[in-house]
Amino acid sequence: MKYEEIVADLKAGKYAPIYFLSGEESYFLDDIATRIEKNALTEDEKAFNQTILYGNDVSMTTVTDTARRFPMMSQRQVVIVKEAQNIRDFENLLPYIDHLQPTTILVFLYKNKKPDKRKGIFKKLSSSSHCIYFESAKLYDNKIPDWIISYCKDKKYMISLKAAGILAESLGNDLSKVANELDKLMLLLPGGGEIKENLVEEHTGISKEFNTFELTAAIIQMDHLKANRIVNYFEANPKNNPLVLTISMLFRYFLNLLTYHYQKKSTPNQQEMARLLGINPYFLKDYTEGAKRYNAMKCANIISWLREYDLKSKGVGNASISDGELLKELIFKIMH
Repeated sequence: MKYEEIVADLKAGKYAPIYFLSGEESYFLDDIATRIEKNALTEDEKAFNQTILYGNDVSMTTVTDTARRFPMMSQRQVVIVKEAQNIRDFENLLPYIDHLQPTTILVFLYKNKKPDKRKGIFKKLSSSSHCIYFESAKLYDNKIPDWIISYCKDKKYMISLKAAGILAESLGNDLSKVANELDKLMLLLPGGGEIKENLVEEHTGISKEFNTFELTAAIIQMDHLKANRIVNYFEANPKNNPLVLTISMLFRYFLNLLTYHYQKKSTPNQQEMARLLGINPYFLKDYTEGAKRYNAMKCANIISWLREYDLKSKGVGNASISDGELLKELIFKIMH
């Protein structure tokens, strides 16, 4: 079952008897569990009917004994098991699945460890009609701007595409970190509104002018002056603008641009091209513009240089050149 489908059911007040939540992206797991914890019971009901357990401290027998209890003055009880991956006797959950307590919502947060699907318990959980079995994968970097837009929309806010792009480039794919920054920005716009670049710059310390998003734009437009200004800013602020991150962003762009060159004749539809590149259609113009200035051969050369300078930034074949100087060399090669 997809995350969006689970959330839609929770919003509608539809709860399953068992939730097994696992995977690499803990944000989605925590969000589902938090929605159940906050909304499945009223505040008065929680005192007697909501139990939080930790895998390090309990056995599965303790978990199932707790789950089999009847709710007190409530239609249901909620049992949330955090750090469930540390429960050693997980197989002892099998009898409960076949004879579960229908008035209990039992939630397992199984993090930082993949369930062994060869084991009977995990096969049973994934196939049971009584269980929501959800595995969360890390989002690719190029999916983060769309996720930011969707997150804001869910909270009844808007965000400009450029602001979403800047946040994604600067914060990476740690969704908990991104969500935390967005929540802070939303507090500054009570009652809804649009998060724009100015607000991002003023309250997060992320410059709306000096970031990899704008550096890429300068390279696409062959704006040497702007590119050099950004590079100089990066050199003066290396902690906030690590070279390895800049190289990673440029590598993704030029790899996509090379794909664009080879696919543009066979994929004339813009929506389909955007899907192929894994980008929001709004950003497709960056590739149509870039293709005018960087042909396929140039893109291949740039990708090779990016790999070379990535190694140099990690000390391979480079004993003394600073990251700032490496970036200057790299951008000069790309734009000439």
